[in-house]
Amino acid sequence: MHIQVSTKYMTMLECFSSETRVRMIELLDDGPMSIKELAESLGLSSAIVTKHIQKMEEGGLIKTESLSGTRGSPKMCSLAIDSLTLQLRSVSPDPAAEAATKYTVEIPIGQYSDYAVKPTCGLASESKILGLVDDPRYFSSPERMNAAHLWFGSGYVEYRIPNYLHAAQTAQQLDISLELCSEAPSYNENWPSDISFFINDIEVGMWTCPGDFGSKRGALTPAWWQLGTQNGLLKSLSVQESGTYLDGVKLSNVNIKDVGLKLGEDFRFKLASLETARHCGGISLFGQHFGNYKQDIMVHVYYKDRSMAE
Repeated sequence: MHIQVSTKYMTMLECFSSETRVRMIELLDDGPMSIKELAESLGLSSAIVTKHIQKMEEGGLIKTESLSGTRGSPKMCSLAIDSLTLQLRSVSPDPAAEAATKYTVEIPIGQYSDYAVKPTCGLASESKILGLVDDPRYFSSPERMNAAHLWFGSGYVEYRIPNYLHAAQTAQQLDISLELCSEAPSYNENWPSDISFFINDIEVGMWTCPGDFGSKRGALTPAWWQLGTQNGLLKSLSVQESGTYLDGVKLSNVNIKDVGLKLGEDFRFKLASLETARHCGGISLFGQHFGNYKQDIMVHVYYKDRSMAE
């Protein structure tokens, strides 16, 4: 998760002001625990632990679930997110985009318009494997539209982003967020993969994902899924007038004008694990019913409208 440090997130930030709450995060890193178990481990009363849990649940760090038991319904606590990145200096949107308006689209991960993939590969919906694992032909299946998780060892998938701009409007910034990680057989959390991002066939940047995550079950990953990979990292790509950024860190000098956005033509967004890369470690992509984040590929297009300024 990536947030801009501001008063908007005070509840979340205040969660780290208590040593007790930080110790609780350390305990929950090993797996879900009940209020009673946390209280016993910390040497505190259940009432005090409950107050701390309520604070962290409100801040979005902890999630709770009541389970049926022989003596009431114990409340189980677990971490709601795997990581948190704090952005101190505001970089998105950039100054040019602050005065712009925007439109938003969310693209299902199975709605790719083109692909070329090699095993290990496959697709899964919320309820089943789609086709056969490690058979790229099933990436052409109409059922792919139902995919909530897809993976491939090398190659690419490309998506078309609707271009709703008219002649008086000029794109200022393109923001794309998605959950993804590397792709290793089963899973391997030390499996680097150089993942390249393209807009209209222009490589705007490359990010090395550290691994393929499977040691902790994804918060949204369905119970039937037993194949290893569980969740990814939520990454935010931003192509601005000053360059391209990932989670606020500059990837390249490629800017919004360089990618050649044309009136009446969709934007093409490609994710690639190139065989020529130093770390060709594949890509695993998660939709809103898999992984840790309830979203597909979220796109924001910022633009200026000259007709409104006249």
